[in-house]
Amino acid sequence: MANVAFLGLGVMGYPMAGHLARAGHKVTVYNRTTAKAEAWTKEHKGTFATSPALAAKNADFIFSCVGNDDDLRSVTKGKDGAFHGMMPGAIFIDHTTASADVVRELHGEAKKQGLHFIDAPVSGGQVGAEKGILTIMAGGDNEPYTKAEPVLKAYAQAVQYMGASGYGQIAKMVNQICIVGCIQALSEGLNFAKAAGLDITKLLPAISKGAAGSWQMDNRGLTMAEDKFDFGFAVDWMRKDLGICLNEAKKNGAPLPVTALIDQFYADLQALGHSRSDTSSLIIRLRNVKINKQ
Repeated sequence: MANVAFLGLGVMGYPMAGHLARAGHKVTVYNRTTAKAEAWTKEHKGTFATSPALAAKNADFIFSCVGNDDDLRSVTKGKDGAFHGMMPGAIFIDHTTASADVVRELHGEAKKQGLHFIDAPVSGGQVGAEKGILTIMAGGDNEPYTKAEPVLKAYAQAVQYMGASGYGQIAKMVNQICIVGCIQALSEGLNFAKAAGLDITKLLPAISKGAAGSWQMDNRGLTMAEDKFDFGFAVDWMRKDLGICLNEAKKNGAPLPVTALIDQFYADLQALGHSRSDTSSLIIRLRNVKINKQ
């Protein structure tokens, strides 16, 4: 069992920190909104700190799950950031979906201070965090990763080391690229089926076990057909992630024509007032296009 800190108690971080506590680790949490940190300590064994530096002070492992690159810089090397409080040799593991540039920057900064930094974005969404069945893609130096891996399994069903710093984030970008393509195809298929008069409750079992099957079909196909779009990972968050993907593609020269198009489809959803709907709401846009044409 280890002394750990967890920075950021959003819809992902709150349950992830809880799994660490249930696994027997001594957990100190930090959140910008102190009330949420206080609520977490009432629900779980642990303590809260008033700054990332104080949370990290005696921790062997410091975890974070925050909003974006700027938030990540703030909780690491900003004023009262964790890097100012970490012990020599301590390991910082970040679960934020961020740019490869910022995690490489922080990896280098940590090394200068005798610290370790692992980029470890996750897949599985709010439900995966709550159930402790996330998938983690990690980048950074192998030795600290190996030390961190057993602790990560408190809330992950799969942890894969991808290589050097930034490769965890690159893997997460691939994950998001594949997800949105799948959701768009599923949206078009279901919308087509409904227009043709097919019974969706019969259609999905018929095609889900064949080559068309996917996690999205199994978990979102029926809810999409029933106009239910409240499953955690919002359109706003996916647009942030796709922006990271598209910026990285400009650097490495990989064309992302479908991803760029779907990013614009999500922008349409934002304009329609669906910023907080989950990512499977892409099907709404198809219906709106039809209505506009009429």
